[in-house]
Amino acid sequence: LSSVPTSGSNIWCQNVERGRRLKFIRPPDWARPMGYSNGVLSLGRTVYLAGIVGWNKNQKFETSDFAGQFRQLMINIVTLLKEADAKPEHIVNMTWYVADKHEYSSSLNQIDDAYHEIIGAHYPAMTIIEVNGFVAKGTRLEIETTAVISDFE
Repeated sequence: LSSVPTSGSNIWCQNVERGRRLKFIRPPDWARPMGYSNGVLSLGRTVYLAGIVGWNKNQKFETSDFAGQFRQLMINIVTLLKEADAKPEHIVNMTWYVADKHEYSSSLNQIDDAYHEIIGAHYPAMTIIEVNGFVAKGTRLEIETTAVISDFE
């Protein structure tokens, strides 16, 4: 993606090859967020994914490890997006629900590696919330995802 400044400090990121654009919103006097965007403006077909967990296609956890479940969860999200003809770069928002914020914090290096390997250098708007528990026993985290297949051309 190449960044093309517009008025103010807001930035248009455009994949010139495909003609898709997203406007990543940041007021001019705000610090640049690290690893996420404050907001994203887009038009197009919207894909809403339910809270996805880190189990395999047979709904079985292969690991109880936070980072391992995260890796599988990202693979699951990309697999679901593909069914809607969407890609990771179409993701505009992710809401993460984690069982333990300390477990999340201690796994950041592994999370970062898996995220970049599976999603790439794409940082949608994100929120991380610590929760008391999940419906599926053994779940360490769950992520809701919204993607927009946009075309401003």
